[in-house]
Amino acid sequence: MPGFGLWGYTALNAYWFALSYLWNGLGPIILPVLVANLVGQEFKGTYLGLLTSVGLILAIIIQPVSGAISDRATFRWGRRRPFILSGTLFDLIFLIGMALSGSYWVLFLCYFLLQFTSNVAHGPYQGLIPDLVPEEKRGAASGAKQLLEILGIIVCSKAISAMFDPYSRTGDPWWLWLTFGSIMAILILTMLITIFGIKEAPLTKAPGESVRETVLGTFNVDLNHYPDFAWLLVSRLFILTGVNLVRNYAQWFLADVVKVPNPVAVTGDLLAVIAIAIMFVVYPAGAISDKLGKKNLVAFSGLLGALGSFLLLFAQGRALFTVFGIGVMDVLAYGGIIGLSIGIFLSVNWALAIDLIPPGEGGRYLGISNLATAGAGVVAGLGGPLRDFFNAQGPGLGYAALFLTASLCYLAGTVLLVKVREKRRA
Repeated sequence: MPGFGLWGYTALNAYWFALSYLWNGLGPIILPVLVANLVGQEFKGTYLGLLTSVGLILAIIIQPVSGAISDRATFRWGRRRPFILSGTLFDLIFLIGMALSGSYWVLFLCYFLLQFTSNVAHGPYQGLIPDLVPEEKRGAASGAKQLLEILGIIVCSKAISAMFDPYSRTGDPWWLWLTFGSIMAILILTMLITIFGIKEAPLTKAPGESVRETVLGTFNVDLNHYPDFAWLLVSRLFILTGVNLVRNYAQWFLADVVKVPNPVAVTGDLLAVIAIAIMFVVYPAGAISDKLGKKNLVAFSGLLGALGSFLLLFAQGRALFTVFGIGVMDVLAYGGIIGLSIGIFLSVNWALAIDLIPPGEGGRYLGISNLATAGAGVVAGLGGPLRDFFNAQGPGLGYAALFLTASLCYLAGTVLLVKVREKRRA
């Protein structure tokens, strides 16, 4: 492994940039347009919720299984890198399928398979930080990981919205292919940086259990010795559900309630504001947590998220203040509060999870953490029918229900942190 300077952290975490670019481009920007074009306006929330929820249920299963298998893999090239390579190459096939899809169910199938192959890579990739980074540097390494993810959000929010906005307005397939082509190019480039920029020592001898036993035992968590890890996952589930309830339906909120003329572009601006807010805190939060402890910072992030989500109930697209003569809309200001929350949470929560898992099983246990991460996406998929139902009762009520539920989820996740006992080092 290269030294833990700029290049070391960049090579280790480069592929996080691509995963962030992929899923933050698909979720809030691309899929809402594709689904609405294919199924119409009345039930678009239900169909989008179904698409994302079923895909994420698959991710919940595949990510920890793939991570567990990589924990015992004896490839000469290392335990993790062969999975990252193969998963990424198959991603390209299903991204092309999504771009070609002419019906909702073809889009559904390609998205389902993309979740499968992406998580074949994602599960083992999560094991690299606990494999290669000393315990006293994991907060900083997790901060670098989140920084690359946030850069992925910033770049995708501006680049994908700029490329995809013309398609959403004109239907010109050139812009659709340019958008998907950028995703595929970034996946390949960052995958190559990571797999050639790090050094993995191959596992010389596999554990005694067979692959079948490994797969069947993937979700066996030792609750007697690691109860705090389980409680952290429950807290993480609630907080990330709050994140997804805001993120997944932001574009439709901007179009239906705020009534901006170009919701795809403004969604990109909102994601950029959130990402910039995250970027300023994500690395310092990870490094500070190594000194001051992680649990209190995670709780603070939950309270910030609850505040930002609650304030969205009152967003009307008016300018709250001006910066260099430019009016900043209320929705962007409240998004900045949510961004600060997410930045602190993602960096510190990840480092806290690493501290609570058994050594040598990073791929499996961090894959199991996807029960909370992807599970939050599944639960947030229920926001689609929630939006459709309340909007039928009155204009804009569906979004009020979404944001109030998000705020309550943030608070519930924060309260549950009381059950987590943080591991303290001397």
